[in-house]
Amino acid sequence: MPLLVSDYSWTQTASTVHISLPLKGARVGKVDIVSTDEYVKVHFPPYLFEAFLLEPVDDDRSTARVGDGVAVIGLEKRTARVWEQLMVTTADKEKKKEIRRRALLEHHNTLSSQARRTAETRQADRKYALETMMKLEQEERDGIQRTKDGERERTTAELQEWQRHREEEDSGMKKRRDEEDSGMKKRRDEEDSGMKKRRDEEDSGMKKRDQRGDLPPPRRSSSIFVSFTPRVFLTALRESRVPEEEEWLRKQAAARRAVSGDDEDLKDLKEEERNPEWLKDKGDQRFLTGDFLGAVNAYNLSIRLNRRNPAVFSNRAACHLKMRNLHKAIEDASQALDLLTPPVAANAAARLRASVRRGTAFLQLQLYAQGLQDFQAALKIDPQNEALQADTQRLRDIIQGSAAGGT
Repeated sequence: MPLLVSDYSWTQTASTVHISLPLKGARVGKVDIVSTDEYVKVHFPPYLFEAFLLEPVDDDRSTARVGDGVAVIGLEKRTARVWEQLMVTTADKEKKKEIRRRALLEHHNTLSSQARRTAETRQADRKYALETMMKLEQEERDGIQRTKDGERERTTAELQEWQRHREEEDSGMKKRRDEEDSGMKKRRDEEDSGMKKRRDEEDSGMKKRDQRGDLPPPRRSSSIFVSFTPRVFLTALRESRVPEEEEWLRKQAAARRAVSGDDEDLKDLKEEERNPEWLKDKGDQRFLTGDFLGAVNAYNLSIRLNRRNPAVFSNRAACHLKMRNLHKAIEDASQALDLLTPPVAANAAARLRASVRRGTAFLQLQLYAQGLQDFQAALKIDPQNEALQADTQRLRDIIQGSAAGGT
């Protein structure tokens, strides 16, 4: 049976009442306070304080503070006047029991309402966060699609331009061949006519010399001009394979376009600065000095020169984490993990770093389930890592707490 507290004190003004109650060594977490318009209860086992108030108060404006071994309850009077005493003394036992029952029922309804509002607020916040995340992901997908469409249109335009140039070149080559054939025929006709004329002259001269008995003069020399069809390849046209040559030329044109585009952006770099490994080391140095944007720029150039190095994607993901570019960090860490296949002992450390960085980005986006998967994958690689164990357990607690709050 609880012990009733009698050594309390109370003061009042025309509008407020203050009750001071010693807690007799009880901890703050063990103090249970129930307050309504006409009833106040303070329970800290094994002690109990009850007050059946002389007049109704405004419970919504009342306050309670527990600390320094004292519970102080402030009550706002509904009627501004001075009370002769704190509690009623004429109420019988049944009336007090009924007041107590109403007070506890009202307190229970208040707690239920607060819990319901809290759950509704948490659900609304979760729904807003989910909608915001879906909106951001949709915007990102739309941006990627726009980029793809623009790249497709640019590639189509380049292909059409290349085809046009090819047709013009073919037309020009055919025209030149026709002109050359016409010229060669004309030269042959002229040469044939000249040779016939010279032979006639020589025959006539020889005939005259024979008649005179003179020796014939030496023959005059002449040049014959030979032209060939212009070709890219050194082999003769009769030895070539036209379809293979055209495919090779197309690939070479595409490679030249890609190189010329890169040279346009990299033309200010020195020769040694066009080394992807040199750019990676430069990005690592910038990261260590805290220049994360400079590190990202260096990693961007390194990736443009070599897209098969997972370490550059993983390190750029770390930079995006520092700059709170969480979706980009997830994208780069995922690219690094795709390149780190198959999973072997040689790339275990790199896979661990990429998994932790992607899991951290998911955690900061409050995508706890995805983050837990990455931390568990990292923990499989290094089961003895105490920091990973702690982070994984914390994520499990968050997810279990969210599930419990939702139910």
